[in-house]
Amino acid sequence: MTARSSGDAVRVEADGTSVGAAKWAAMKELEQRFPGIEVEHVEFEVLEERAAATDADEGRVRVAAQADLNAWRAAEQEFAWPDEPGERVRAILRRSVAALGIRASVDVSETDDELRATVSGPDLGLLIGKHGQTIDSLQFVCGQAAFRGLDDRKRVVLDAGGYRERREAMLHRQADRAAADALRYGRAVELDAMSAIERKTVHLYLEERAEVQTHSEGDEPFRRVVITPTR
Repeated sequence: MTARSSGDAVRVEADGTSVGAAKWAAMKELEQRFPGIEVEHVEFEVLEERAAATDADEGRVRVAAQADLNAWRAAEQEFAWPDEPGERVRAILRRSVAALGIRASVDVSETDDELRATVSGPDLGLLIGKHGQTIDSLQFVCGQAAFRGLDDRKRVVLDAGGYRERREAMLHRQADRAAADALRYGRAVELDAMSAIERKTVHLYLEERAEVQTHSEGDEPFRRVVITPTR
């Protein structure tokens, strides 16, 4: 990937297996440098198309993307946060993903009691962070921004690459093992330190099991769930 810039424009060249893939790569490069830039601020030109050498190889396409920085600056000056909560979340995530340099798409869906944003892409580890710390923090920001100034609020959930489902399944397994140990040995069992979101997941998962009860102990960021047998 190559890039050249002047005061009013920037030119990026990128490769891909198709014209669409090459344009995508060029836009990702521009979005990292100019968050909020849109396709309408960019003109594309196909520079080269190389056919596949064999059936197993993929062809390559090289495109140039010329971004109008004056149009981008004007759009940024006029930018206003959307009124709709879902669109607010979408705007936050699109800019965050671009700033992190992640190639990803953002989808937002809404039900009567939940607003869910899903980030999809090939490598989302940076967005998720260690033990989910980054995605949890970003989810908190989205939740605060989505319904700011509104009386009716919904739960906001941010997921990336199926992380939430995998993490919830792992927490359930840990809770099951700890509950079994608490009953077997007749004593309280502590889980590892968790975020508030994960502690709530464990509490809700075990709340209908009459043979054990749960509470949290400790100070953040080392606060943890304790599972105690009721008998």
